[in-house]
Amino acid sequence: MTGENTGRFMIYGATGYTGRLLARLARDKGLSPIIAGRSEAKLKSLANQYGAEFRAFDLSDRKALDEALEDVDVVLHAAGPFSATSKPMVDACLRTGTHYLDITGEISVFEACARRDDAAKEAGIMIMPGVGFDVVPSDCLAAHMKRRMPDATDLVLGISGIGTASRGTSKTMIESIGAGTRVRREGRIVSLGTAPQREINFGDGDKPSVGVGWGDVSTAYHSTGIPNITVYFEASPQLQQMASIGGFMRFILSRGFMQRRLKAKIDAEPDGPTEQERSAGSSVLIGEATNEAGEKVVSRLRTPEGYSLTIQTGLDIVERVLAGDAKPGFQTPSTLLGADYITTFDGCVREDLNA
Repeated sequence: MTGENTGRFMIYGATGYTGRLLARLARDKGLSPIIAGRSEAKLKSLANQYGAEFRAFDLSDRKALDEALEDVDVVLHAAGPFSATSKPMVDACLRTGTHYLDITGEISVFEACARRDDAAKEAGIMIMPGVGFDVVPSDCLAAHMKRRMPDATDLVLGISGIGTASRGTSKTMIESIGAGTRVRREGRIVSLGTAPQREINFGDGDKPSVGVGWGDVSTAYHSTGIPNITVYFEASPQLQQMASIGGFMRFILSRGFMQRRLKAKIDAEPDGPTEQERSAGSSVLIGEATNEAGEKVVSRLRTPEGYSLTIQTGLDIVERVLAGDAKPGFQTPSTLLGADYITTFDGCVREDLNA
């Protein structure tokens, strides 16, 4: 978009699980997004329901993509898997001068976006992936831990209460089976053949927790510079089973025919948590920062359920960018908005456990 700010934004992937939640909340907030995606029939139905403008186009159609973004200031990209969809959308945003936001949790996507920093600055746009549950609360917590311990060399983030995943999130997890467990070591992202396991106290005693390749392995490093980063989830039986899968089985499960079978099973499941599950759910995040002397600081962050928080943070960041609160280049939530940003949302409470 080469002209002046029009105040227009687009939700791409608006007919997906999270996209529909975003479109509904946008309507409730009195916002007027352009809803977009591939299916004209689905978009037309949603547009009639919410009184919204819609645009149907495929990300592989460069001309249609550029035309759709030409008068748009900000795109909130919600169509995964982002490993396939992020690059064409980012490319188009660079060509059209449109700020790029998405709700990815994929390490490879964060890293690819970070490599576009110079291009984004040259185009005068901001590229900020991860404006949802992954990674707004955890990124703000990471920045808070760095603030508490400026000489930290190791950061552990623990997350409890993930709950039911959408089909898109589940498929993304399946795609990562073959990658092992990714962590940050001495500034580099490496894959561990065996997932690390430990106990973490999320507030009601120690709970078994399993290392996962969560987005903060990428973003927390860009936000804090802490060279060693590991992310853990409180272990569900399914997660513990996945953590015990050996290298050969990971290889088999990463093959195309097995990926298709696993994804077909997901397609038969509900498309995401129900409204009741979202209302009843909540999450707890733990941050631990340690320095070379072995000194440690620990903080806890309580938040609403992940999808409920995603739509709140995603749309709030859209509104902030439309109001001029953007910084050209690659950004993380905390580099743009600060460590305390997450505490501005209802139900988000942070406490330092060894202040």
